[in-house]
Amino acid sequence: MNLPLRKRTPVVALALAALTLTGLAQERDRAKIPDQYTWNLADIYATDVAWRASKDRLQAALPELGQFKGRLASSASTLADALDKLYAFDKELSRQFVYASMLADQDTRDATHQGMRQEMTQLAAAFSARVSYVEPEVLRFPAGTVARFVSSEPRLRNYRFYLEDIARRAAHTLTEGEEKILADAGPLAGSPSNTFNILSNADFPYPTVQLSDGRSVKIDQAAFAPLRGLPNRTDRQNVMSSFFTALGGFGRTFGTTMNSEVQKVLFFSNARKYSSALEAQLDGPNIPASVYTRLIEGVGRELPTFHRYLKLRKRMMGLDELHYYDLYAPLVGSVRLDYTPEEAQKLVLAAVAPLGSEYQSVIQRAFNERWIDLFPTPGKRSGAYSNGGAYDVHPYMLINYNGHYDDVSTLAHELGHTMQSYFSNRTQPYALANYPIFVAEVASTFNEALLIDYMLKAIKDPDARLSLLGNYLENIKGTVFRQTQFAEFELRMHEMAQKGQPLTGDALSKLYMDITKRYYGHDQGVCVVDDYIANEWSYIPHFYRDFYVFQYATSFTASAALAEKVKAGDPDARRRYLAFLAAGGSKYPIDLLKDAGVDMTTDEPLTLTMREMNRVMDEMEKLLASRPGKK
Repeated sequence: MNLPLRKRTPVVALALAALTLTGLAQERDRAKIPDQYTWNLADIYATDVAWRASKDRLQAALPELGQFKGRLASSASTLADALDKLYAFDKELSRQFVYASMLADQDTRDATHQGMRQEMTQLAAAFSARVSYVEPEVLRFPAGTVARFVSSEPRLRNYRFYLEDIARRAAHTLTEGEEKILADAGPLAGSPSNTFNILSNADFPYPTVQLSDGRSVKIDQAAFAPLRGLPNRTDRQNVMSSFFTALGGFGRTFGTTMNSEVQKVLFFSNARKYSSALEAQLDGPNIPASVYTRLIEGVGRELPTFHRYLKLRKRMMGLDELHYYDLYAPLVGSVRLDYTPEEAQKLVLAAVAPLGSEYQSVIQRAFNERWIDLFPTPGKRSGAYSNGGAYDVHPYMLINYNGHYDDVSTLAHELGHTMQSYFSNRTQPYALANYPIFVAEVASTFNEALLIDYMLKAIKDPDARLSLLGNYLENIKGTVFRQTQFAEFELRMHEMAQKGQPLTGDALSKLYMDITKRYYGHDQGVCVVDDYIANEWSYIPHFYRDFYVFQYATSFTASAALAEKVKAGDPDARRRYLAFLAAGGSKYPIDLLKDAGVDMTTDEPLTLTMREMNRVMDEMEKLLASRPGKK
């Protein structure tokens, strides 16, 4: 059954983790980190024992879900009773899943908590199998039954959207027996992602390199992001070369896990009679496949704009030849924008002021009430995310705070997700609260846009402004161009599988290298993409969330268009945006964004973003020209 279940996989943001930190961030022992910087999972369940008791009660109630089988069409009240029961079960299941999943992410080496998450995966699959009769049965209703039931039974109004969506997906809904088989495959379907997660976060033998200052550092998932941006060029070259070469040594293993993921998607798309994996993945949220392909085509046309940025970076860094390992180094080496957690909190609160006092007060609660797990600790999942799946509690955030401006931006980003979850959960009934992934990155990148706008208004120093403007361009590079590059790689990879072509580690590395060289202008001498970059695909966890990454790019362009009006002080634009945050999943994502003021079926959002990117580069070039003697 395709109930719109709450987010059981957290909304994952771009990984911005750290190894060496300033102040408290240097503390790696979780036991010594003050409670105020760790999340309080007791808000969900007081103890693991309480979680276990709840989980056992829910599991025991599974057979009750079959009591409505064959009776859904008997009356409107029976259908309402069934959906109330199913969604109540799903809500508690999601709450349990969030608790187990975040405990597992807190320390990926903890076998007990990893086992708890596996139990939840199995229970979720059992739930899906138990209720797999619902959609096929609804599809057998006589014509007009759903509309008649909804009009006569007030409780069904919360389920109207779901019931109408069943009809929309009728061609891809199977028989009751077939639906149960697919549901039973749930635990198996998660194996590629789970294997990759444990290998990359807990078991992989990451290399150690010696830096120019004499330090020896282990380049694991958490350390790679800050180390690849070291100011010493030889250091960052060694870091990137060692990291990706080590990954390449396991190319056969990563190729096998990736092939397993792609074959899983191909199996489910074929089983549901879709013409492609892309169509299958986008049909759930009712997103036209043309939105995906239009993005790839549009970004392809805008590569000259991206190459302009790369040439500007080369000029600012004073390099004769720009390499891929230069792309994360600071643009303005003399500027270090470092912030304590308290300073980061003040900056974010000030930046989001255009969205009103209520918005600010909820963010203040997130800091004060321990919704956030801030610092990196041994075994903690890398990167950052917000998880709003505990509907009756509050959202949670996992961060790996490094003390730099990028980390402040990540904090603002994840708070955007948190605010959308908070307002959706508070405003919408559970059945409509889960907002589509396609719109999830709008709120996060919207917050980032407000933050950099606030920073640029506050900072007048030319070097600092250059650094911040450069950071804005970095966001476009990482969110629009890089994520679209990933999206194209993912699409081509799935197309290869559909054609029966092998997806070995070597084949994937060749595909990735060809696309990366084109994006970065390797053959035109814009940026040298060194051979070991071919292995970068094996480092990206997002490829195990199929056809997810393109939504970073579409959301960034959408939020850029929406933020401009809010920053300009348009009260109607703010009202529409806050209504969008509270709308949850009450409409399809394309319609939600149209209501907010942007049409994602057109080129306009990307065009506006590229226009702003060129404007920022114009300003940076003027600042550079006004600094005699400096590049």
